[in-house]
Amino acid sequence: MAKDPICGMSVNEKTGLKLKSGDRTYFFCSEHCLKKFASKNKLSEKEITSCLLRPKRPFYKNKAAITASVLALLTLLSYAVPFLVPFRKSLFLYFGTIWWAILLGFLIGGIIDYYVPREYISYILAKPKKRTIFYSVILGFFMSACCHGILALSIELHKKGASNAAVVAFLLASPWANLVLTIMLIGFFGLKALYIIASAIVIALITGFIFQLLDKLNLIEKNLNTVKIDKNFSIIGDIKERFKGHKFSLADIKGIYNGTVALSNMVLWWVFIGVGMASLVGAYVPKVLFQNYMGPTTLGLFVTLGLATVIEVCSEGSAPMAFEIFRQTGAFGNSFVFLMAGVVTDYTEIGLLWHNVGRKTAIWLPVIAVPQVIVLGFIANRIF
Repeated sequence: MAKDPICGMSVNEKTGLKLKSGDRTYFFCSEHCLKKFASKNKLSEKEITSCLLRPKRPFYKNKAAITASVLALLTLLSYAVPFLVPFRKSLFLYFGTIWWAILLGFLIGGIIDYYVPREYISYILAKPKKRTIFYSVILGFFMSACCHGILALSIELHKKGASNAAVVAFLLASPWANLVLTIMLIGFFGLKALYIIASAIVIALITGFIFQLLDKLNLIEKNLNTVKIDKNFSIIGDIKERFKGHKFSLADIKGIYNGTVALSNMVLWWVFIGVGMASLVGAYVPKVLFQNYMGPTTLGLFVTLGLATVIEVCSEGSAPMAFEIFRQTGAFGNSFVFLMAGVVTDYTEIGLLWHNVGRKTAIWLPVIAVPQVIVLGFIANRIF
Protein backbone atom coordinates (compact mmCIF):
# COMPACT_ATOMS: atom_id res chain seq x y z
CA MET A 1 0.00 0.00 0.00
CA ALA A 2 1.30 3.46 -0.94
CA LYS A 3 0.92 6.62 1.16
CA ASP A 4 -0.93 9.66 -0.10
CA PRO A 5 1.69 12.47 0.13
CA ILE A 6 -0.97 15.08 0.97
CA CYS A 7 -3.74 13.38 2.95
CA GLY A 8 -1.48 10.77 4.55
CA MET A 9 -3.86 7.84 4.04
CA SER A 10 -3.05 4.39 2.67
CA VAL A 11 -3.75 4.08 -1.05
CA ASN A 12 -4.35 0.92 -3.04
CA GLU A 13 -1.99 1.21 -6.01
CA LYS A 14 -4.49 -0.58 -8.24
CA THR A 15 -7.44 1.69 -7.55
CA GLY A 16 -5.91 4.98 -6.35
CA LEU A 17 -5.21 7.99 -8.55
CA LYS A 18 -1.69 7.68 -9.98
CA LEU A 19 0.54 10.54 -11.03
CA LYS A 20 3.96 10.25 -12.68
CA SER A 21 6.05 13.36 -12.09
CA GLY A 22 9.67 13.28 -13.16
CA ASP A 23 11.14 9.93 -12.16
CA ARG A 24 8.69 9.31 -9.30
CA THR A 25 5.18 7.90 -9.09
CA TYR A 26 2.67 9.18 -6.54
CA PHE A 27 -0.64 7.67 -5.47
CA PHE A 28 -3.61 9.64 -4.14
CA CYS A 29 -6.74 8.61 -2.28
CA SER A 30 -8.86 11.39 -3.80
CA GLU A 31 -8.97 14.04 -6.50
CA HIS A 32 -8.85 16.68 -3.74
CA CYS A 33 -5.48 15.44 -2.49
CA LEU A 34 -4.13 15.19 -6.04
CA LYS A 35 -5.05 18.80 -6.82
CA LYS A 36 -3.46 20.06 -3.61
CA PHE A 37 -0.27 18.18 -4.48
CA ALA A 38 -0.31 19.67 -8.00
CA SER A 39 -0.81 23.18 -6.62
CA LYS A 40 1.90 22.74 -4.00
CA ASN A 41 4.43 21.48 -6.54
CA LYS A 42 3.32 23.87 -9.31
CA LEU A 43 2.37 21.13 -11.72
CA SER A 44 0.53 22.04 -14.89
CA GLU A 45 -3.02 20.97 -15.66
CA LYS A 46 -1.65 18.85 -18.48
CA GLU A 47 0.42 16.77 -16.07
CA ILE A 48 -2.58 15.78 -13.98
CA THR A 49 -5.16 15.45 -16.76
CA SER A 50 -4.52 11.73 -17.21
CA CYS A 51 -5.32 11.11 -13.55
CA LEU A 52 -8.46 13.23 -13.51
CA LEU A 53 -9.79 11.56 -16.68
CA ARG A 54 -9.95 8.25 -14.84
CA PRO A 55 -13.47 7.31 -13.70
CA LYS A 56 -14.22 8.35 -10.16
CA ARG A 57 -14.62 5.72 -7.46
CA PRO A 58 -18.21 4.40 -7.44
CA PHE A 59 -20.44 5.45 -4.57
CA TYR A 60 -20.68 1.89 -3.27
CA LYS A 61 -16.87 1.76 -2.81
CA ASN A 62 -16.81 4.82 -0.58
CA LYS A 63 -15.93 3.71 2.97
CA ALA A 64 -18.28 6.22 4.59
CA ALA A 65 -21.11 5.06 2.32
CA ILE A 66 -20.40 1.40 3.13
CA THR A 67 -20.37 1.89 6.91
CA ALA A 68 -23.46 4.13 6.76
CA SER A 69 -25.26 1.50 4.68
CA VAL A 70 -24.44 -1.22 7.20
CA LEU A 71 -25.82 0.89 10.07
CA ALA A 72 -28.91 1.78 8.02
CA LEU A 73 -29.51 -1.89 7.14
CA LEU A 74 -29.26 -2.98 10.79
CA THR A 75 -31.64 -0.18 11.74
CA LEU A 76 -34.21 -1.28 9.15
CA LEU A 77 -33.88 -4.93 10.20
CA SER A 78 -34.53 -3.93 13.82
CA TYR A 79 -38.16 -3.22 12.92
CA ALA A 80 -38.53 -6.89 11.98
CA VAL A 81 -36.00 -8.49 14.33
CA PRO A 82 -36.70 -7.75 18.03
CA PHE A 83 -33.10 -8.65 18.99
CA LEU A 84 -31.85 -5.55 17.14
CA VAL A 85 -34.23 -3.10 18.82
CA PRO A 86 -31.77 -2.22 21.66
CA PHE A 87 -29.09 -1.54 19.04
CA ARG A 88 -31.40 0.81 17.14
CA LYS A 89 -32.31 2.75 20.27
CA SER A 90 -28.67 3.03 21.31
CA LEU A 91 -27.68 4.17 17.80
CA PHE A 92 -30.38 6.86 17.72
CA LEU A 93 -29.23 8.04 21.15
CA TYR A 94 -25.71 8.64 19.88
CA PHE A 95 -26.60 10.37 16.64
CA GLY A 96 -29.18 12.47 18.45
CA THR A 97 -26.38 13.65 20.73
CA ILE A 98 -23.65 14.50 18.23
CA TRP A 99 -25.18 15.14 14.79
CA TRP A 100 -24.73 18.90 15.14
CA ALA A 101 -21.13 18.50 16.28
CA ILE A 102 -20.30 16.32 13.28
CA LEU A 103 -21.74 18.81 10.81
CA LEU A 104 -20.14 21.85 12.46
CA GLY A 105 -16.81 20.06 12.82
CA PHE A 106 -16.63 19.14 9.15
CA LEU A 107 -17.59 22.67 8.11
CA ILE A 108 -14.83 24.20 10.23
CA GLY A 109 -12.42 21.56 8.93
CA GLY A 110 -13.28 22.54 5.35
CA ILE A 111 -12.61 26.21 6.12
CA ILE A 112 -9.22 25.37 7.66
CA ASP A 113 -8.33 23.07 4.77
CA TYR A 114 -9.10 25.77 2.21
CA TYR A 115 -7.62 28.85 3.88
CA VAL A 116 -4.64 27.58 5.93
CA PRO A 117 -1.63 26.48 3.80
CA ARG A 118 0.33 23.55 5.14
CA GLU A 119 3.53 25.50 4.42
CA TYR A 120 2.77 27.76 7.40
CA ILE A 121 2.83 24.78 9.72
CA SER A 122 6.06 23.44 8.30
CA TYR A 123 7.73 26.85 8.50
CA ILE A 124 6.87 27.42 12.16
CA LEU A 125 7.71 23.90 13.38
CA ALA A 126 11.11 23.88 11.72
CA LYS A 127 12.57 26.45 14.13
CA PRO A 128 14.60 24.73 16.90
CA LYS A 129 13.47 27.04 19.70
CA LYS A 130 11.55 26.67 22.95
CA ARG A 131 8.51 28.42 21.59
CA THR A 132 8.36 25.79 18.85
CA ILE A 133 6.69 23.43 21.34
CA PHE A 134 3.95 25.98 22.01
CA TYR A 135 3.57 26.58 18.29
CA SER A 136 3.33 22.86 17.57
CA VAL A 137 0.60 22.36 20.18
CA ILE A 138 -1.37 25.39 19.01
CA LEU A 139 -1.13 24.34 15.39
CA GLY A 140 -2.03 20.79 16.35
CA PHE A 141 -5.22 22.20 17.88
CA PHE A 142 -6.19 23.74 14.56
CA MET A 143 -5.53 20.63 12.49
CA SER A 144 -8.63 18.85 11.23
CA ALA A 145 -7.70 15.31 10.35
CA CYS A 146 -8.02 11.80 11.67
CA CYS A 147 -5.15 10.70 13.93
CA HIS A 148 -3.88 8.47 11.11
CA GLY A 149 -3.67 11.46 8.78
CA ILE A 150 -2.02 13.52 11.53
CA LEU A 151 0.60 10.80 11.96
CA ALA A 152 1.51 10.98 8.28
CA LEU A 153 1.67 14.78 8.48
CA SER A 154 3.94 14.56 11.53
CA ILE A 155 6.34 12.32 9.64
CA GLU A 156 6.22 14.76 6.71
CA LEU A 157 7.09 17.65 9.06
CA HIS A 158 10.00 15.61 10.39
CA LYS A 159 11.29 15.14 6.86
CA LYS A 160 11.06 18.90 6.33
CA GLY A 161 13.28 19.55 9.34
CA ALA A 162 10.93 19.93 12.32
CA SER A 163 12.62 18.96 15.58
CA ASN A 164 11.74 15.58 17.07
CA ALA A 165 10.37 17.31 20.17
CA ALA A 166 8.07 19.45 18.01
CA VAL A 167 6.92 16.41 16.04
CA VAL A 168 6.00 14.54 19.23
CA ALA A 169 4.20 17.55 20.74
CA PHE A 170 2.29 18.11 17.50
CA LEU A 171 1.42 14.42 17.33
CA LEU A 172 0.04 14.35 20.88
CA ALA A 173 -1.93 17.59 20.59
CA SER A 174 -3.55 16.97 17.21
CA PRO A 175 -5.82 13.93 17.66
CA TRP A 176 -7.47 14.96 20.95
CA ALA A 177 -6.99 18.70 21.17
CA ASN A 178 -7.94 19.50 17.59
CA LEU A 179 -10.72 21.99 16.95
CA VAL A 180 -13.05 19.63 15.12
CA LEU A 181 -12.90 16.93 17.76
CA THR A 182 -13.35 19.51 20.52
CA ILE A 183 -16.79 20.23 19.13
CA MET A 184 -17.60 16.52 18.94
CA LEU A 185 -16.42 15.85 22.51
CA ILE A 186 -18.52 18.75 23.83
CA GLY A 187 -21.47 17.17 22.05
CA PHE A 188 -20.85 13.99 24.06
CA PHE A 189 -19.59 15.17 27.44
CA GLY A 190 -20.73 18.79 27.66
CA LEU A 191 -18.31 21.17 29.37
CA LYS A 192 -16.48 18.22 30.95
CA ALA A 193 -14.86 17.80 27.53
CA LEU A 194 -12.77 20.90 28.25
CA TYR A 195 -10.85 18.84 30.84
CA ILE A 196 -9.94 16.33 28.12
CA ILE A 197 -8.77 19.08 25.76
CA ALA A 198 -6.82 20.95 28.45
CA SER A 199 -5.19 17.73 29.69
CA ALA A 200 -4.22 16.71 26.15
CA ILE A 201 -2.55 20.10 25.68
CA VAL A 202 -0.73 19.80 29.03
CA ILE A 203 0.54 16.32 28.15
CA ALA A 204 1.70 17.52 24.73
CA LEU A 205 3.56 20.49 26.25
CA ILE A 206 5.21 18.53 29.06
CA THR A 207 6.22 15.70 26.73
CA GLY A 208 7.56 18.16 24.15
CA PHE A 209 9.75 19.96 26.72
CA ILE A 210 11.03 16.65 28.11
CA PHE A 211 11.95 15.59 24.57
CA GLN A 212 13.87 18.84 24.13
CA LEU A 213 15.83 17.97 27.27
CA LEU A 214 16.46 14.45 25.97
CA ASP A 215 17.67 15.99 22.73
CA LYS A 216 20.17 18.18 24.60
CA LEU A 217 21.40 15.13 26.51
CA ASN A 218 21.73 13.17 23.24
CA LEU A 219 19.28 10.55 24.50
CA ILE A 220 17.18 10.67 21.35
CA GLU A 221 18.03 10.87 17.68
CA LYS A 222 18.88 14.14 15.95
CA ASN A 223 16.83 15.18 12.96
CA LEU A 224 19.19 15.14 9.99
CA ASN A 225 16.57 16.78 7.77
CA THR A 226 16.89 20.23 9.33
CA VAL A 227 16.91 22.89 6.64
CA LYS A 228 17.79 26.58 6.60
CA ILE A 229 14.79 28.85 6.94
CA ASP A 230 14.40 31.98 4.89
CA LYS A 231 14.57 34.78 7.45
CA ASN A 232 12.78 37.14 5.10
CA PHE A 233 9.67 34.99 4.95
CA SER A 234 6.71 36.38 6.89
CA ILE A 235 3.50 34.46 7.42
CA ILE A 236 1.64 37.69 8.14
CA GLY A 237 3.05 39.20 4.97
CA ASP A 238 2.07 36.14 2.99
CA ILE A 239 -1.46 36.29 4.38
CA LYS A 240 -1.74 39.95 3.39
CA GLU A 241 -0.50 39.13 -0.09
CA ARG A 242 -2.89 36.19 -0.47
CA PHE A 243 -5.93 38.19 0.60
CA LYS A 244 -4.98 41.48 -1.01
CA GLY A 245 -8.04 42.52 -2.93
CA HIS A 246 -9.65 39.13 -2.26
CA LYS A 247 -13.43 39.02 -2.49
CA PHE A 248 -15.49 36.14 -1.19
CA SER A 249 -16.95 34.32 -4.18
CA LEU A 250 -18.39 31.07 -5.42
CA ALA A 251 -14.84 29.73 -5.71
CA ASP A 252 -14.43 30.08 -1.94
CA ILE A 253 -17.64 28.19 -1.31
CA LYS A 254 -16.53 25.45 -3.70
CA GLY A 255 -13.10 25.28 -2.02
CA ILE A 256 -14.63 25.00 1.45
CA TYR A 257 -17.08 22.39 0.19
CA ASN A 258 -14.29 20.32 -1.39
CA GLY A 259 -12.26 20.52 1.83
CA THR A 260 -15.30 19.45 3.87
CA VAL A 261 -16.00 16.49 1.57
CA ALA A 262 -12.34 15.44 1.59
CA LEU A 263 -12.25 15.55 5.38
CA SER A 264 -15.53 13.63 5.69
CA ASN A 265 -14.25 10.94 3.31
CA MET A 266 -11.18 10.62 5.51
CA VAL A 267 -12.80 10.38 8.93
CA LEU A 268 -16.59 9.98 8.66
CA TRP A 269 -16.38 6.22 8.26
CA TRP A 270 -14.37 6.08 11.48
CA VAL A 271 -17.14 8.04 13.20
CA PHE A 272 -19.72 5.54 11.93
CA ILE A 273 -17.56 2.60 13.07
CA GLY A 274 -17.08 4.16 16.50
CA VAL A 275 -20.78 4.93 16.93
CA GLY A 276 -21.69 1.45 15.73
CA MET A 277 -19.28 -0.22 18.17
CA ALA A 278 -20.46 1.96 21.05
CA SER A 279 -24.10 1.20 20.20
CA LEU A 280 -23.42 -2.55 20.24
CA VAL A 281 -21.64 -2.26 23.57
CA GLY A 282 -24.38 -0.09 25.05
CA ALA A 283 -27.09 -2.44 23.85
CA TYR A 284 -25.67 -5.87 24.66
CA VAL A 285 -22.79 -5.67 27.15
CA PRO A 286 -24.16 -5.97 30.72
CA LYS A 287 -23.64 -2.84 32.77
CA VAL A 288 -22.25 -4.92 35.63
CA LEU A 289 -19.14 -5.73 33.56
CA PHE A 290 -18.37 -2.04 33.19
CA GLN A 291 -18.97 -1.37 36.87
CA ASN A 292 -16.85 -4.30 38.06
CA TYR A 293 -13.88 -3.91 35.74
CA MET A 294 -13.90 -0.35 34.36
CA GLY A 295 -15.20 1.65 37.30
CA PRO A 296 -13.52 4.72 38.86
CA THR A 297 -10.79 2.68 40.55
CA THR A 298 -7.09 2.10 39.96
CA LEU A 299 -7.90 -1.33 38.49
CA GLY A 300 -10.49 0.28 36.24
CA LEU A 301 -7.94 2.77 34.94
CA PHE A 302 -5.43 0.07 34.02
CA VAL A 303 -8.10 -2.16 32.43
CA THR A 304 -9.16 0.82 30.33
CA LEU A 305 -5.53 1.50 29.45
CA GLY A 306 -5.12 -2.08 28.24
CA LEU A 307 -8.33 -1.91 26.23
CA ALA A 308 -7.29 1.33 24.54
CA THR A 309 -3.90 -0.18 23.66
CA VAL A 310 -5.33 -3.10 21.68
CA ILE A 311 -8.22 -1.24 20.03
CA GLU A 312 -6.93 0.78 17.09
CA VAL A 313 -9.67 3.17 16.05
CA CYS A 314 -9.33 6.66 14.66
CA SER A 315 -9.79 9.43 17.24
CA GLU A 316 -13.20 10.39 15.85
CA GLY A 317 -14.24 6.74 16.20
CA SER A 318 -12.93 6.36 19.76
CA ALA A 319 -14.95 9.31 21.09
CA PRO A 320 -18.27 7.38 21.09
CA MET A 321 -16.62 4.42 22.84
CA ALA A 322 -15.20 6.74 25.49
CA PHE A 323 -18.64 8.24 26.04
CA GLU A 324 -20.12 4.75 26.42
CA ILE A 325 -17.58 3.99 29.16
CA PHE A 326 -18.61 7.18 30.93
CA ARG A 327 -22.32 6.50 30.44
CA GLN A 328 -22.06 3.00 31.87
CA THR A 329 -19.67 3.66 34.76
CA GLY A 330 -19.69 7.39 35.47
CA ALA A 331 -15.86 7.17 35.46
CA PHE A 332 -14.91 10.24 33.46
CA GLY A 333 -11.20 9.64 34.15
CA ASN A 334 -11.45 6.22 32.49
CA SER A 335 -12.93 7.84 29.39
CA PHE A 336 -10.01 10.25 29.33
CA VAL A 337 -7.52 7.37 29.65
CA PHE A 338 -9.26 5.50 26.84
CA LEU A 339 -8.94 8.51 24.54
CA MET A 340 -5.36 9.52 25.35
CA ALA A 341 -3.90 6.04 25.73
CA GLY A 342 -5.15 5.19 22.26
CA VAL A 343 -2.67 7.81 21.02
CA VAL A 344 0.37 7.29 23.26
CA THR A 345 0.30 3.47 23.10
CA ASP A 346 -0.92 3.02 19.50
CA TYR A 347 1.34 0.44 17.86
CA THR A 348 0.94 2.02 14.42
CA GLU A 349 2.09 5.37 15.76
CA ILE A 350 5.03 3.91 17.67
CA GLY A 351 5.99 1.74 14.71
CA LEU A 352 6.09 4.66 12.28
CA LEU A 353 8.09 6.76 14.73
CA TRP A 354 10.47 3.81 15.14
CA HIS A 355 11.12 3.54 11.41
CA ASN A 356 10.93 7.21 10.39
CA VAL A 357 12.10 9.29 13.36
CA GLY A 358 14.13 6.92 15.51
CA ARG A 359 13.92 3.97 17.88
CA LYS A 360 14.80 5.97 20.96
CA THR A 361 12.12 8.54 20.19
CA ALA A 362 9.52 5.79 19.72
CA ILE A 363 10.45 4.11 23.02
CA TRP A 364 10.51 7.33 25.04
CA LEU A 365 7.03 8.39 23.88
CA PRO A 366 4.96 5.89 25.95
CA VAL A 367 7.49 5.99 28.81
CA ILE A 368 6.95 9.74 29.21
CA ALA A 369 3.30 10.12 28.19
CA VAL A 370 1.54 7.08 29.75
CA PRO A 371 2.27 8.04 33.41
CA GLN A 372 0.86 11.51 32.72
CA VAL A 373 -2.29 9.97 31.24
CA ILE A 374 -2.78 7.73 34.30
CA VAL A 375 -2.26 10.60 36.77
CA LEU A 376 -4.65 12.95 34.98
CA GLY A 377 -7.18 10.13 34.61
CA PHE A 378 -6.96 9.46 38.36
CA ILE A 379 -7.49 13.18 39.08
CA ALA A 380 -10.50 13.27 36.72
CA ASN A 381 -12.14 10.39 38.58
CA ARG A 382 -11.76 12.32 41.83
CA ILE A 383 -13.06 15.63 40.46
CA PHE A 384 -16.02 14.52 38.34
